[in-house]
Amino acid sequence: MNTREQSYRDSEFVRELTANQLPLLLYVRSLLPGDSAAHDVAQQANAKIWEKRDEFELGTNFKAWVFSIARYEVLNYRKRQSRDARLVFSDDLEQTIATELAGVPDDMQERHEALKACLEKLRPAQRDLLLHRYAKPSTLADYATIVGRSVGSLKVTLHRLRSSLLSCIEGRMRSEGAAL
Repeated sequence: MNTREQSYRDSEFVRELTANQLPLLLYVRSLLPGDSAAHDVAQQANAKIWEKRDEFELGTNFKAWVFSIARYEVLNYRKRQSRDARLVFSDDLEQTIATELAGVPDDMQERHEALKACLEKLRPAQRDLLLHRYAKPSTLADYATIVGRSVGSLKVTLHRLRSSLLSCIEGRMRSEGAAL
């Protein structure tokens, strides 16, 4: 392969890799729920993906290829962390997740931006509840004690917040689609 062909190949590869950063991170997070090392594992996967870039055939499903590499990085991470008692998915479930996520439409970045905009519309207490529920290792019962509310009332609030966020995201996606 001459220098010009290699340069074209590398630029296409970088374009694909850049476009799939968010799906890659979300996939790794789905395999390591609640684990703060998910970002590090995604970066390790990026390094491995770059190392193996010559093995990828342009024109094939890049996302599926990236997810398969990321899955092995997750497995390697789990081997290193095997003494830690965390939730571990079966190989079949991980393969199912990879297959399903590889087929998800590529509007993930737009959805992510819509979610950020919708989260900004929430009151600080609502954002704090969502943060504690989905981004912190503490339990909902711990948070209920901190804020002086019952777990049941927090669950109801979370349900309402999720419904509100879904409606907001769908509305933004529709309005952005109409604007195109």
